[in-house]
Amino acid sequence: MELKDETTWIKEYRGVTIRTTDGSTFSGKINLSHNKRVSDLFKNPGDQFVVLVDVVFRECPEKVMIINKNHIVWVEPCE
Repeated sequence: MELKDETTWIKEYRGVTIRTTDGSTFSGKINLSHNKRVSDLFKNPGDQFVVLVDVVFRECPEKVMIINKNHIVWVEPCE
């Protein structure tokens, strides 16, 4: 996410699928912001949570989910 001016943010989304420790699977998009790769987002120790948008989970499409990184088993980027 780059600051274009004082009020406009440019978003760069990448599709991912995330599996959590309880066996739940989430498909959605994450904003890479200044990160170049999905893995960069998960290497940052300062961010404890990952925000997914347009999530498909159970029977509710287009949700926003905030997931604790400690509960993520794997992440698969969509190419």
